Amino acid sequence: MQVELQDITKTFGRVRANQDISLSFEPGRVYAILGENGAGKSTLMKIMSGYQLPDSGSVLIDGQPVTLNSPTDAIAHGIGMLYQDPLDFPPFTVLENFIVGRPGGFFPDAATARETLVSLAQRFDFPLDPDRYLDMLTIGERQQLEILRLLSLDVRVLILDEPTTGISAAQKTALFNVLKSLARDQNMTIILVSHKLEDVMELCDEAYVLRRGKFVGQKDIPCAIADLVGLMFGKEVSRQERPPVAFGEPVLDLDNVCLSSRRLTVHNVSLQIRAGEVIGLAGLDGSGQAELIRSCAGLLTPERGTIQLDSLDLTRASYHRVSEAGVAFLPAGRLEEGLISGMTLMQHFALTLPTKRPWVNWMRAWQMTNDRIQAFNVKGRPNSPIQTLSGGNQQRFALSLLPERLKVLLLEHPTRGLDVESALYIWEQLLQRRADGTAIIFISAELDEIVAYSDRILVFFGGRVTLVDDPADMNTARLGELIGGKVAS
Repeated sequence: MQVELQDITKTFGRVRANQDISLSFEPGRVYAILGENGAGKSTLMKIMSGYQLPDSGSVLIDGQPVTLNSPTDAIAHGIGMLYQDPLDFPPFTVLENFIVGRPGGFFPDAATARETLVSLAQRFDFPLDPDRYLDMLTIGERQQLEILRLLSLDVRVLILDEPTTGISAAQKTALFNVLKSLARDQNMTIILVSHKLEDVMELCDEAYVLRRGKFVGQKDIPCAIADLVGLMFGKEVSRQERPPVAFGEPVLDLDNVCLSSRRLTVHNVSLQIRAGEVIGLAGLDGSGQAELIRSCAGLLTPERGTIQLDSLDLTRASYHRVSEAGVAFLPAGRLEEGLISGMTLMQHFALTLPTKRPWVNWMRAWQMTNDRIQAFNVKGRPNSPIQTLSGGNQQRFALSLLPERLKVLLLEHPTRGLDVESALYIWEQLLQRRADGTAIIFISAELDEIVAYSDRILVFFGGRVTLVDDPADMNTARLGELIGGKVAS
């Protein structure tokens, strides 16, 4: 089926997310929706998938206007969307999540649903156990489940918002093979919202580019990447050289740390991290990186070993005590863990203000918020609810909340879902902290990011940790081999 967007406009307060956008999507093709963070990509796709209503404009299916008041309406018309963070229920099993939203009322036919799930999983080679609980799955596996659920509901247009963020190379290959097959063999329309231009080149037939809420151009794929970058940003964007830094004394000492989760056990991690040093943590999703970084933050207690900060034993210290000692943690889930949905930017700063009084100095909070908005180039206002900001602006704002002086900064996927320019800005801020003596430990699924910014790399595989002392001799191919289990020579 053909889907058209005609003159779509959507505003949030004074922010115009989409302005008079008209696009057309044909069956049997894979489209990319490109643009910098805040360009209006996700808003436009949420309108197309029934998650939000436009202020003006129309959605047409096969030439006929339709009203999509909810995702249920969109699915009934054959349009489904896979969000960047899958909308699922971790306490439920795979099968129970698959059943959610399917016809059947209060008494769904679980046996038939199981047969459908198993059949679809085998057809697309997705290794999903119907009886496994969702919180045991990786992000990639949760995406696979959501795709199967949407296909079982007979969608003909499948929208994917940043689907390769936080998944392994193998999972990405499997995902792309399925998407190509759906477009080629099932005559479906696939729409990819992404900032990763290499993914666009590998998967897509055509790219639509947005900038500041407006449609600015279209390109057939393949084309020169520089052409897409020019449309996205109006200029060429290049990575700056990382300036050298003289390391200080050791600030964080991990001695034979052993960590366990429901998925795996990580054995005997020993490492001294110096002031001003950047340590990259690489590995497949669920290989132990998250457990290590959270143990350093005081959110997970090691089974064995010790964690010391400047000779202060923090092995079993609380998150609050670790924070007071000069360690900050920025999680990957911005609205789930790092920020508070429903609160304004100023209210976030009010929570961070040190005070012994039982009331909030709102004038001080407003001034600090306004200053940080300008200093970190956040596209928002003190009274803007945090969830109305784009992913890149949420990340900039989260950085602005951090204390100025830190001994150690822990980061999960600091550039997750960000465009090239926003990612470079984030690293510009992080490298300034590095120059000021802050040690940085970060997790990333982007191998080129690990290689580019790390002074040393810890590679996780199957509970084993390999230390790469000299990333200068490391490239993404060799790092990928280590992540896949190849022992370093």
